[in-house]
Amino acid sequence: MVNARADASIPLLPASGSPPVDWVVSDALVPYPEALAAMETRAARIAAGEARECVWLLEHPPLYTAGTSARESDLVTPGRFPVFTAGRGGQYTYHGPGQRVAYVMLDLNRRVPDLRRYVGALEEWLITTLSHYNIRGERRDDRVGVWVRRPDKGPTVEDKIAAIGIRVRRWVSFHGVSLNVEPDLDHFTGIVPCGISEHGVTSLVDLGYPVSMPEVDAVLRARFEAIFGETIPVTA
Repeated sequence: MVNARADASIPLLPASGSPPVDWVVSDALVPYPEALAAMETRAARIAAGEARECVWLLEHPPLYTAGTSARESDLVTPGRFPVFTAGRGGQYTYHGPGQRVAYVMLDLNRRVPDLRRYVGALEEWLITTLSHYNIRGERRDDRVGVWVRRPDKGPTVEDKIAAIGIRVRRWVSFHGVSLNVEPDLDHFTGIVPCGISEHGVTSLVDLGYPVSMPEVDAVLRARFEAIFGETIPVTA
């Protein structure tokens, strides 16, 4: 069943006169603790009115993160990669090279302080990005994220191509989304991704779209601006 979040009002533009969102891209792999500390600091500064909103695009070295609902039994291969407590909602997630992570730090008070609408807007961002490549990404009632049907594997098979995990403090968001561009899909087998064992994972390359990360970033930025408003490039 298609998720009711699809009914959420989109776009989620800021109040008139708001400054553009900083658009930051890191080329080198970013250690997870470093990223988490930077997000915490930036979100606090945004809430205090001391910094602009920010989207930070990066890749991590191979690792697993545990959300607030993570079950120990879903860590299938302990010791395979480092495991970090994330503080975001959700369960276990894999991050690694070839996966575009976008940490989204927005002041929802400037938009609409409504978590359902915000998650729906993030999903729409990912779905419209995939549509650029003629990939039909879909929402589901019982699971957050973006899914693609895999009729080549079977009539009811679906794979996850993008994940969403957020946290909000003083109505400023942090954490965000991840889109599988060309990660090593075998790395996901060390966990039960997002606690869902009956479905698999896929990527743009796995679906037959050999695109580069800069190409994906350009599409992400254009689709982000249509939903969340203007951005401005800022050096990492």
